[in-house]
Amino acid sequence: MTETPMKRVMVLCTGNRCRSQMAEGWIRHFAGHRINVTSAGTTPGQLHPLAVKVMTQAGVDISQHRSDHVDRYRNDRFDMVITVCDRAAQSCPSFANAGQVIHQPLEDPDSPTTDQV
Repeated sequence: MTETPMKRVMVLCTGNRCRSQMAEGWIRHFAGHRINVTSAGTTPGQLHPLAVKVMTQAGVDISQHRSDHVDRYRNDRFDMVITVCDRAAQSCPSFANAGQVIHQPLEDPDSPTTDQV
């Protein structure tokens, strides 16, 4: 019996601090060992402490995640690339090796118009 290779998914955001980190955590939580997921940012920063808090309350630990720059993965092949903010979608490099690219914008939790968690 031949084992099906794991699907590779990249989640992109500007800062790779919150939205993409949370998405990575949820995908890993629900997909288990079926999907190899990573996240990155166009201008990565520190992991947002509220993202860690909210995910911990939901039973998903992302406390050991670290922010990576998207250029680190520029030549990698992904089955799916998901952008979760408009700025990342506009400024991220083209992933010619991606099987599918999805843009699903999510509101920035650090935006002055966003209510704090």
